Amino acid sequence: MKTLIAVVIGLALITTAYPAVAYVVAVTTSIPAQKVADDDDLDAALKSAVDDILQHAIAFSPTFVTVQSARVVGGRVYILLLIGDDEGMATLKELATTEKTSY
Repeated sequence: MKTLIAVVIGLALITTAYPAVAYVVAVTTSIPAQKVADDDDLDAALKSAVDDILQHAIAFSPTFVTVQSARVVGGRVYILLLIGDDEGMATLKELATTEKTSY
């Protein structure tokens, strides 16, 4: 009987609780280093790479895109992007606040 009551309570909690939807994605892309002769070329190549990712790889409407790092390896520039929505940004801020206060 106790098991049945526990199962009923557990099912009631599971069916009434819903997770918050937050999207945060880390994406790596690259561009040929030969395309990057000056700052204007870098801006154009980076914008083109980000637009391509947003059109073909992301299935939600992002509200922020940040460049986390960029490195030249061989003949390519590798770029790590962090892309997310409003809820994802709120989650990242909460995680940053929690990390600062937990030490």
